[in-house]
Amino acid sequence: MAQDVRGVIAPGKNEPVRVETIVVPDPGPGEAVVRVQACGVCHTDLHYKQGGITDEFPFLLGHEAAGVVESVGDGVTDVAPGDFVILNWRAVCGQCRACLRGRPWYCFDTHNARQKMTLTDGTELSAALGIGAFAEKTLVAAGQCTKVDPSVSPAVAGLLGCGVMAGIGAAINTGNVTRGDSVAVIGCGGVGDAAIVGARLAGAAKIIAVDVDERKLDTARSMGATHTVNSRTTDPVEAIRELTGGFGADVVIEAVGRPETYRQAFYARDLAGTVVLVGVPTPEMKLELPLLDVFGRGGALKSSWYGDCLPSRDFPMLIDLHQQGRLPLEKFVTETIQLDEVEKAFERMHHGDVLRSVVVL
Repeated sequence: MAQDVRGVIAPGKNEPVRVETIVVPDPGPGEAVVRVQACGVCHTDLHYKQGGITDEFPFLLGHEAAGVVESVGDGVTDVAPGDFVILNWRAVCGQCRACLRGRPWYCFDTHNARQKMTLTDGTELSAALGIGAFAEKTLVAAGQCTKVDPSVSPAVAGLLGCGVMAGIGAAINTGNVTRGDSVAVIGCGGVGDAAIVGARLAGAAKIIAVDVDERKLDTARSMGATHTVNSRTTDPVEAIRELTGGFGADVVIEAVGRPETYRQAFYARDLAGTVVLVGVPTPEMKLELPLLDVFGRGGALKSSWYGDCLPSRDFPMLIDLHQQGRLPLEKFVTETIQLDEVEKAFERMHHGDVLRSVVVL
């Protein structure tokens, strides 16, 4: 039987979000219904609300979530009712050319639930990143559920569903940061701070945090940055070079997603160094670089989608590190809120007042 639950929808471009009754259907083949316990408020949800991703309103927002599987459809074997899971937005297919070559983190045919959740009048909802977890329950593809240790706090576990995984993965998976490396992170919001944590986990010797907000730089230091640069008052390229013996960093992670900060990252890396773009640009942005510099500086220019993560591999491992006290996920949770406080959380996020607001149900 379909269930009526409360959920947060974005009714139209830049309109305030509101709590509505959502109809969640029974899971079909390959699907699961998850009782959501916590969901982080991510910039991507704000982009949906602003119409910056698609115009398929109304949206059921929320995607950075953890909860308990309530029911599963036919053919589901990897999770079962009662399992505590983190939701992910890239359920791998296992059949595309990337998966068949043993690189499922690049899967070209990720999938979501086939059925749609709706409003009570039958209006179909577009679930943010195929999840829609600002709701008491949500319908997802079973492959979007990754089982982890149930003793971890849902408010902490859910952060791996998007931003924290993106940042940690940008450092460890995409940037291949290793022992003794110098790393610079440009942009110290949630993703940038997660990249700092990832670089520290990987054994980086020097971690340079760059931002225009002293509050964010203070937080970056608490996450493991060894040096900070306020790029509002200091040229970040020159500062990073000075801190690395005049050479530049081995790995520079750009967590803003703007042409000007990407250029800073490009010129702040050492010869044969690596630039990782994990900040998300908008469609109209353009980048111009001298091709001779691209050739002459060597190294690698990479983009990091979701931290190049494989949820089945990375989520349990990172939860284990958290349980050991080696990964301070709790530092990312600034506040816990209710469903009807999401609009205010967007405002606090926009003004840089929070690292993460987390809806707890």
